[in-house]
Amino acid sequence: MKSKMKVEVHRFPLNLLYYGNAYYLEQIVELEKVLARKPRRLQLDLMGSGEISAEWAMLIREILSQRSPKTCLITNARSTLKNGSVLVWLQGDQRLMTPNVRLFFREAEGAEEEPEGEAAKVWNESELKYANSESDPDEIAHARVLQLINEYLPVAELTGKMIGAATLREFGLVDNAQLDRFLTEAFRPGRFQPAKPTDMPKKAQTKAKSANPVPPQK
Repeated sequence: MKSKMKVEVHRFPLNLLYYGNAYYLEQIVELEKVLARKPRRLQLDLMGSGEISAEWAMLIREILSQRSPKTCLITNARSTLKNGSVLVWLQGDQRLMTPNVRLFFREAEGAEEEPEGEAAKVWNESELKYANSESDPDEIAHARVLQLINEYLPVAELTGKMIGAATLREFGLVDNAQLDRFLTEAFRPGRFQPAKPTDMPKKAQTKAKSANPVPPQK
């Protein structure tokens, strides 16, 4: 009998830095090399006290979106994630997080201002928000990150709040295996079909016959 080989997980550390342009440039080059080898399972370990800037986060998202369909991406949050780091974590096919980890994203500055002159639309909600074309480019990029995060989480409701695992489970973003097993069992075909007499134990069949005697024929 042949034993199944355990699929190796390729671990890729991604430190969260406030000023890490050189670092992220090097890591993105390495990430592209790793993805070119089409690993079966790739795990990004996100850790650190900083954050991935909006521009780097969107670039990493673009690179990850081009991975091979055979590559399962696992994103593992080992530190609290802020802003662009949240977007990178959300790209995982499987998302992991340590118990003390939280997610946080702030509102884009200037998003509430009325457009003056030619405005650039950076938000797409029931109430559209705009940023002036002369706004800080970093804030426009951050607004775009919020728009992408909104594909997974309701940004309008969660902006400025610390988001824990319980909330993420409600949106199906972290492991929900227990609920999946419950639903699978609950809706298993034939689960609620009445048992046939032939499926009953012999004692139960005897009791059923005695409880419903056949009336004597005249």
